[in-house]
Amino acid sequence: MEWKEILKLYGFAFKKQWGQNFLTDGNLLSAIVQDAGVTSETTVLEIGAGAGALTRALAQTAKRVISYEIDKSLEPVLRETLRDCPNAEVVFEDFQKVSLSALEHKLKRYTVAANLPYYVTTPIVMRFVEQAKECDGLTVMVQEEVAKRFCAEADTEDYGAVTAAIARRGVCKITRRVGRELFTPRPNVDSAVVTIDFTAGGFAVASERAYRETVRCAFLNRRKTLENNLMNLFRLPRERAKALLAEAGVKEGARGETLSPERLGALSDLLFGQGVIK
Repeated sequence: MEWKEILKLYGFAFKKQWGQNFLTDGNLLSAIVQDAGVTSETTVLEIGAGAGALTRALAQTAKRVISYEIDKSLEPVLRETLRDCPNAEVVFEDFQKVSLSALEHKLKRYTVAANLPYYVTTPIVMRFVEQAKECDGLTVMVQEEVAKRFCAEADTEDYGAVTAAIARRGVCKITRRVGRELFTPRPNVDSAVVTIDFTAGGFAVASERAYRETVRCAFLNRRKTLENNLMNLFRLPRERAKALLAEAGVKEGARGETLSPERLGALSDLLFGQGVIK
């Protein structure tokens, strides 16, 4: 039975408040599984099972799939879609209310693969970036404009605090662009698949909190210089701010968005070491 027939059979109605745009193209689903590097040894965490198309594709390769779905009206649909996938488990809870540390204790090593609802994309990705300890990485479908921000280069329009946060944890790249016509219902924007690999790239900092505060400072006001942002956020005299930036090798008059994530990391270590950020 086709997925549209299953939805009709159980009287399912799409709900805008949960950003339900289902993806069912078989070739694309297989490509996402491949992009995520899923093997027979992989435990996959999925957020937003939808009608179960990606869940099923993942289960056909993965060792285990745990999928969270907020819409309990999809329970009979998913029971039908996944009836021959014994390694797939659907949990009907709001993932944003789940304890990530408790879940990681249960899953051990895992990777995330998901067609994320647009309205929770950045909060969910940032949660893994800032809190995950056992996650190897994420492969997620997001709005194309969001994908560009996730993977942007320093000193570009799309570069921002989210970019810098992701870059500290790993390597981010767009693996494929996806037209809006491949979704049901059809959204108003195109999408892209983004892979964030926590096992490659990234860099260590003396204090994760100091790095977050330094990044916040860098993008506090994009029109102002980093010197002015340091003064405003940390209540520093101009001469102190100027001296700190000189010690960090930052050109006078530079704006925060011109610094790469690595240079922001070096600056955060200096600010932490000098006691500017406790």
